[in-house]
Amino acid sequence: MAVILNIETSTSVCSVALSKDGAVVFNRHNYDGQSHGTHLGVYVQEALEYTQNNDLTLEAVAISCGPGSYTGLRIGVSTAKGLCYAKDIPLIAINTLEVLACELLFDFNIDEEALLCPMIDARRMEVYAAIYDRALNAVKSVSADIIDETSYRNLLDKHKIIFFGDGAEKCKASLSHPNATFVADKHPLADYMIALSEKAFNAEQFVDVAYFEPFYLKEFVAITPKDKVLKQ
Repeated sequence: MAVILNIETSTSVCSVALSKDGAVVFNRHNYDGQSHGTHLGVYVQEALEYTQNNDLTLEAVAISCGPGSYTGLRIGVSTAKGLCYAKDIPLIAINTLEVLACELLFDFNIDEEALLCPMIDARRMEVYAAIYDRALNAVKSVSADIIDETSYRNLLDKHKIIFFGDGAEKCKASLSHPNATFVADKHPLADYMIALSEKAFNAEQFVDVAYFEPFYLKEFVAITPKDKVLKQ
């Protein structure tokens, strides 16, 4: 078990969570839009003060690494790298869509056979999405998808799929399949990184602090979702 600082800045929400032995001991969230440059430094400083006041030693920093906003990710990753360099501790990178999926798994009672489709909003009818089973095995890998009435049809014909995240709302009219369910008001938060960052820490799955770069939205090229679904 470890003391890990988790940082999430990939969307409009800025959040920080300090975990000890897999449990949240300190957290801060801000939902006021793209204000990460203002809030993140304050939240991180408060988290570090918490470790000092409670005789804790920070052992790693985990960053939600996208896909996500260029500005938000740049601020978050720069902060995480600076801490890792200063304290000589490892950096953990967590996929943002997996963070979203963890939130739904913790907050909802999900059918055994249902699939999870976290979505991050892009332009027009484009989203950045992946599809997971309940064990977070990827059924469809992360991609930029242009949504229409045929999107994910081969999976929807066989499975219930829960769509959520800030990209899901605009897809409701197109994804009108009876097996499609939508959950509103879900954002990637640092609190839901903890199970993933703890697992990565125990497995020593660290990234190179010097060369690591997040998955910016602009690096994806839009495709049709049906071309990226893994074989069933």
